[in-house]
This record gives sequence, structure tokens and C-alpha cells, in this order.
Amino acid sequence: MNVGRSVILKKITALFASVIAIGAVNSAVCDIADTPLIPVSTITAEAAETIAAPTVRSYYKTAERSVTINWNAVSKVDGYYIYRYSENCPRWIKVGEAKGNEKSFESINLLPGLKYNYKLKSYKIKDGKKVFSNYSQEIKAATIPAKSVIVSATKTSSKITLVWNKNSGSGYELFWLKNGAWSKAKTVTDKNIITYTISGLKPNTKYSFKIRTTGADENGKKLYGAYSDVRNVTTSAATAVTDNTPVGQHGQLSVSGANIVDKNGEKFKIKGMSTHGIMWEDFSDILTKDSLKVLRDDWKCNTVRIAMYTEEWGGYTTGSSYATQAKQKVYTGVKNATELGMYVIIDWHILSDGNPQTHQAEAVQFFTEMSKKYKDQNNVIYEICNEPNSNRGNVTWSANIKPYAIKIISTIRKYDSNALIICGTGTWSQDIHDVLNNKLSDKNTVYALHFYANTHTDWLRNRLRDCYNKGLPILVSEFGTCDASGNGGFNEYQSKEWFKLLDSLKIGYINWSACGKNETASAFKSGTNLKVIKSGESQLTQSGKLVRSWFRAH
Repeated sequence: MNVGRSVILKKITALFASVIAIGAVNSAVCDIADTPLIPVSTITAEAAETIAAPTVRSYYKTAERSVTINWNAVSKVDGYYIYRYSENCPRWIKVGEAKGNEKSFESINLLPGLKYNYKLKSYKIKDGKKVFSNYSQEIKAATIPAKSVIVSATKTSSKITLVWNKNSGSGYELFWLKNGAWSKAKTVTDKNIITYTISGLKPNTKYSFKIRTTGADENGKKLYGAYSDVRNVTTSAATAVTDNTPVGQHGQLSVSGANIVDKNGEKFKIKGMSTHGIMWEDFSDILTKDSLKVLRDDWKCNTVRIAMYTEEWGGYTTGSSYATQAKQKVYTGVKNATELGMYVIIDWHILSDGNPQTHQAEAVQFFTEMSKKYKDQNNVIYEICNEPNSNRGNVTWSANIKPYAIKIISTIRKYDSNALIICGTGTWSQDIHDVLNNKLSDKNTVYALHFYANTHTDWLRNRLRDCYNKGLPILVSEFGTCDASGNGGFNEYQSKEWFKLLDSLKIGYINWSACGKNETASAFKSGTNLKVIKSGESQLTQSGKLVRSWFRAH
């Protein structure tokens, strides 16, 4: 008898424990601790068709932990049952009851930032029993996400990294106080991402942030949680950083008298290589970061010139697809040069078009885009017309080149007030003397002189010397060690005579060209992989060896 009682007691205890466990699960998963859970399947539907179902209104009121739904009352019913289906309790349960004359119900004890669906049944009491209608249509609702909290902030002199709490919802919106007004700094569309870094900040400066969680119901209605408390963060003081790159050492270039000077007002000699035409695929390969680094470190170049032909085959003005391709190559070259701390010349390389006014409209559009994009960089230089010439009639400084330059320079200066500008001169940029008494008014413009050592000798050197002594700022934005055709007459002696004069006057020079084309002016042997050029002389032509040697020594 005692054994039997013991077995019965054990069964009762186990049953009681299971009931408690089921209740605990339902409470935790379905978050309804104070409302009996009555599955829909247990509700009688006898004579349901004789009673009209309520019409639920699409409008609902929502808060962090409650949803209030509304419906149109059904006449002559005694009440309504309200059912709910939710993300964290994925089954229909009865959550409340309303009287027949009531038209709203507040569903409470919900969780923030979750989706909830509701539907109703009407009922009448007949013979002491409730007789129900069919279900109403569903309303799709959601609670407002919980208030966000910024839990931590780390900083440097230029960056702030924020971390916030993870909330239920769809994502987050981060705001910061900028110019006295709150503006959106970042929209995060993944609720699992709870950190963001804002860079490009000023050192030792106070910044203010706040964040809110975003959500939505199944109809796409946007819901927003309360803003977090404002988090104020002051960036660290700037630390001294040694930047030994050309741009790091010399900064923004400008014109002073007849010379280019650096940020400290010291005379600065531009020294670099020009690409060949970037529209021809192999000739743009030199613009990779790896190859530019060799030019900077092994050749001691501080500048790269990106030659973008305008009218030749595949040039910028020959079709929209070519223009798009050319701009992309310019972007790549500027990006890589900038990351290496090199100066970069964007060269509007007119040649066969001769008269810069031929494609003036396209030049305005191009330099508008470039100056907007690079207005905040201190390493970008604009060369607005490579070699004006008489291929198409008589092209002169006064009649054609200067009016064009005035238009393009004013276009650039709308956005970039500091950049150095190079303006070509007549007869393939040899007639610098035409500018002497008729200069442009822009204070940071220099005038291009081009020479090819075996063709342009003492007579052009004398012109350069005379113009320099009269205060004309000059840059040799292109030179070759051979004759003017680019393919013959390599002349080391005349090249060195030019180098010595230019060095004595602190006038910069750019060599044509850093490519492997099978011609005398090329610095690299035909077949060289320009994407990854090597240090040293193994890949170099006669011209390449001379130029590299002089650059390294001077």
C-alpha cells in the first residue's frame, strides 16, 4: 500500500512539473504572462455563418510594448474575441475580449520592434452559449523599436567609432550634429551591424551623435524607435606624422614670380614621367600603383602626367563610350598617385585637333567634372591644352589659345581655387614668347614649353631663358631625348644641355614617355610589362636609362 501511494505521488509530481514547464515556455516564447492562452481550435464555431464578422480598420496605434487595433462595430452582437499571431509566438492565440459596443482593443505586454498580426470574431450569447462569426480579415501591425543606446565610442585624431546596442527591428539610423543641425551620417540596413566609423574628422574637436532603431510592419509602414541620449565625443589631438612622400613634404604648389613653389614658399622642381595616350590599352598600364611606386622610389619622380588624347582614335571626343573609358583611367591614375603621395597632371592632350577651341564645349564639361571631384586634393594639376598648333589653320595665342584658356580656367576656378594650371602655347607649345605681354590673369597658371632634344636646341633654350628672366612662369610639361617625331635621333648631349639649364632655373620637366611603344622616345623596351615595372635599368631603352639616371642624381 505504501509503495502504491509513492508511485501515485511521483506521477502527480511529474504531471505538475510538466504543466509548470509548459506554462513557462508559453510565457517566455509568447510573452503573455497575464492572459490565458486559449487555442483557436478549442473555440466553438456553431452557427458562425449567422453572425457578421467585424471589419478591422487598417489604422492602428503602436508603442514600444503595445498595439491598439480598431474595428467597425457589428450591430446586435454581445462581444468580440481578439486573436494574435507574432514573430516570437508563431501560432494564433486568443489575447483578449471586448464588449459588443466596443470598437478598439489595446494588446499589451508586447516586445519592442516585433511584428504582430491580429484578427477578430464576433459572438452572440444564445441559450447561455457563445455563438461565433467567421474570422475577420487580418491586420498587420508592429511595435515601435526600443530606444537605442550608444554603449561605447573610441576615437583618434581623425576618426570616431561608435558601438550601440542591438535591438529588434530592421536597422539603425545614425545622426550627427553638423553646422548646428542634426543630419543623417549613416543608414544601417542590417540589424546585426551595431558599429560604424566616421572618418575625416578634425583633431581635438567635439562631435555629437544620436541613433535610433528602424522597423516596419508587413505592409512596409516605417516605424522608428526613440533617439538614444546624445553622445558627445572629442577627437584626440593631432599627432605629428612624418610623411616623406613628395606631396607630404611639399603640399599645395603655387606660382611665385617665374617659379613654382611649395607650401613653404620654396622653389619646387616638378620632375616626372608622362604616360603615352591612355586610350590605347597597353599605354595606360603604367598607372598601376606598383609601377608608379617604382617611378617614385627608384626613378625619384615626384609627378606623373596622364595624357588623355582628345581627337585621335579612341580619344575623349570620339564617342561617349570612349569618354567614359578615358575618365575611368584618369580616376585610377589619380587615385594611385594620390595614395603614393605623388603629384598628378590631368592632361587634355590636344594634338591633331590643333585649335583648342575645336572641342571647347567638351573641355568645359570635362574640367567641370574633374575640378568638382578633386577640389579638395592638393596634388592634382590641370593641363588644359597640350600642344596648340596650326594643323587646322592659323592658331595664335591672342585669337584662339588665350580665349579658350580664360573659359577653361574660369570653369576650374568655380570649384578648385588653388590647383596649379598648365596652359599650352602656340606651335606645339614652343611659342612661350607670345605670352610675355599678354599673360592670363590667373595667378596660379604656368605656361607649357615642349622640346625634343635633337630638334629643339640653343634657339629654344635661349627663348626659354629670356622669357624666364622677364618673369614668365614656365613648366616643361613634355620633353623627349630624340627628335620631334619621337622616333629617331636620340641625343644625349642636347638632352643634358636642357637638363642643366632647367635645373639652374628650377624649372620642372616631364619626360615623354613611360611606355613600351617601339619608338625612340619610349622609356621602356617593347614588351615590358608596364603593370609591374622593375627597379634598375634591365627594362629600359637608351632614353629611359638617361632620364632615370638624371632624375636620380638631380
